[in-house]
Amino acid sequence: MGPNPVWQAEALSEVMGLEPGMRVLDMGCGTALSSIFLAKEYGVEVWATDLWIKPDENLRRVAEAQLEGQVHPIHAEAHALPFAEDFFDALVSIGAYHYFGTDDLYLGYYSRFVKRGGQIGVSQPGLVAEYETLPPPHLAPYWKWDFCAWHSPTWWRRHWEKTGLVTVDVADQLPGGWQDWLQWNQACDQDAGTPGREEAQMLRTDAGQSLGLTRLVARRN
Repeated sequence: MGPNPVWQAEALSEVMGLEPGMRVLDMGCGTALSSIFLAKEYGVEVWATDLWIKPDENLRRVAEAQLEGQVHPIHAEAHALPFAEDFFDALVSIGAYHYFGTDDLYLGYYSRFVKRGGQIGVSQPGLVAEYETLPPPHLAPYWKWDFCAWHSPTWWRRHWEKTGLVTVDVADQLPGGWQDWLQWNQACDQDAGTPGREEAQMLRTDAGQSLGLTRLVARRN
């Protein structure tokens, strides 16, 4: 449902310590492709949680991947998660955290579901650096109001560390992330029969100057 979730899950897992048998929350999993990838590649048990995609649809994909009992589709809103505190060994979110996590108070709620010392990992669209009031002029024709949730790795590091709840180990941009994002959009546009849509045009125009994929990994204190 966003810039290739499997590519992003792979890049995120490269800087996380996922091990077989771990319990992992995949928050905002969309069609659960990231959850299936993590279960297959790392042997973790995943709770594939999303608000917009029905769990029965995700269960069909999980069954096709022969991962029933290892990937658990859950329907839940990000502020009403049906889990016990300290239940998970790791929390991940691919292409979704910025929809709910820019709230100053959200990390205090979210982090309680991972064990102390457990990891929280995020990969999502973001900025190379913050802009003051308006987007860069070359992006103005494409800009939508909700892009205000896109932030730089530096912004996210401060946003998390100021709470004192976590220690941020990684805050960077995925190498070549804007190109992966563009390739994903081009493939989706071609599949839909609508080549050259606005988001792909925006990414080609920007060419990595301002936009990319932000990656964060922190440990709960």
